[in-house]
Amino acid sequence: MRILALTRYDTLGASSRVRFYQYLPYLAEGGIEVETSAFLSNAYLVALYEHRGRLLSHIAAAYFRRLSALGKARRFHLLWIEKELFPWLPATAETLLKRLDVPYVVDYDDAVFHNYDHHRNPLFRALLGKKIDKVMRNAGIVVAGNPYLAERARQAGATRVEIVPSVIDLNRYPEPKIGRPRNLAEPVRIGWIGTPSTATFLRPVRTPLQRVADTPDLRLVLIGAGDTDAGISGAERLAWSEEQEYELLETLDIGIMPLADLAWERGKCGYKLIQYMACGKPVIASPVGVNAEIVEHGVNGFLASSDGEWTEAITTLANDAALRERMGRAAREKVVRAYSLQSQFPRLREILASACRPPNR
Repeated sequence: MRILALTRYDTLGASSRVRFYQYLPYLAEGGIEVETSAFLSNAYLVALYEHRGRLLSHIAAAYFRRLSALGKARRFHLLWIEKELFPWLPATAETLLKRLDVPYVVDYDDAVFHNYDHHRNPLFRALLGKKIDKVMRNAGIVVAGNPYLAERARQAGATRVEIVPSVIDLNRYPEPKIGRPRNLAEPVRIGWIGTPSTATFLRPVRTPLQRVADTPDLRLVLIGAGDTDAGISGAERLAWSEEQEYELLETLDIGIMPLADLAWERGKCGYKLIQYMACGKPVIASPVGVNAEIVEHGVNGFLASSDGEWTEAITTLANDAALRERMGRAAREKVVRAYSLQSQFPRLREILASACRPPNR
């Protein structure tokens, strides 16, 4: 079985890395050969994170690269597409694949359809507002990262919709040492992981987080935020790298995922919560979208809507090491059971295999 994976990003893109690249060694072990072709390169992402903007040369190269990749589509038994083939263009290519009987599975971990149907320009809404619905309808299977995305696919008329959450690989997130003695003189570390472009999600809770940064017994840690101004001063900022990701998360005592209750945010897959929980950390999150499913309030963390609830949750966990330990164990158990690559890989493999055209065609 040969699959062409047409990802949005190369390996530095978090969504592509989590939804595609981390599965590839396991698919190969099962005899499934996957060739990848990223739309946007790592050079594009580096320029974006260094605030050098979206370079036109990188974007032009991306469209030519995608066209070139599609030229060999019929050599494969299946196309495995992340979100869409050509951003900001109509779904012509996906419609053509359907007419040529080239099967594809399309994967979503974000509400990318809101880029179009909620666009502030009415012309974009008129031309592209239903684009992703067409992509979903033409797909053999739509793989959605959460129920919000799955419901959109069903409303669009998708033939088959499967929910596969974003997951971590337990081989990269080994059993954490929960409850090991800590230096009581050290401040309790409350942390967030993300990218410079997603650090703006911290803004809705900047008031309680600023209190954390200003409290001597606490420390606010931002991993991967770069120098993005999230409206908070005094936070410890750590550079992200894939190789050090687990070690960086291990230094935290509590993980957080604030979100505004808006359409785009309701489509998020809660991956950073899953990362914290895999490391045996209790979490605090806004009850938006799938966050309310991942976080069991009072069991593996707290859901908090207002500044007051965020402050109360932070204070409660910061002052109770035994509670952090108990919730951390429950968090790890839930990730192993429901949000690990090892628990979801058999489902994904079956989905891809069932969508492939027969090898003799």
